[in-house]
Amino acid sequence: MKPDIQNRQDIILLVDAFYNEVKKNNTIGPIFTDVAKVDWKHHLPKMYDFWESILFGKAVYKGNPMLTHFELKEKVSLQQDEFIAWKQTFFATVDQFFEGENAATIKQKAQSIADLMHLKLNSPKSKLNII
Repeated sequence: MKPDIQNRQDIILLVDAFYNEVKKNNTIGPIFTDVAKVDWKHHLPKMYDFWESILFGKAVYKGNPMLTHFELKEKVSLQQDEFIAWKQTFFATVDQFFEGENAATIKQKAQSIADLMHLKLNSPKSKLNII
C-alpha cells in the first residue's frame, strides 16, 4: 500500500515528479518550456506553496494563477486537449506515489481547478473573468 500525502515534503515529491513528466509531454511540455519559458527554480517553490495551500489550507501561496494563464493564453492555445493532458499527467503522478484520502482530494481539487480554468480561459467573455 502506498502512503497518503501527509505534509509539504510529500507535496514537493509530487510537484517535482509531476513537472518532470510535464516536460516530457508532447502536448503540454512545449507550452512550459518553449512558450512560457518557465524558470523552474522560481516556479517549483510557488507550486509547492500552491498545492500546500489547496490541500492543507495553509495560507502560504501568494499569486494569481488565473492572471498568469490569461497572459499565457495570448501566446498559445489552451484548449481541452491541453487540459486533458495536464489532468492525466497530474492524476498519474499522484497515483504513482500516493493513495488515500488526501491523494483523492488533491486529484478532485486539481480536476475542479483545471475545469474552471479551462472554462474561464475559453469563455466568450474571458477577459472579464480574471477575478
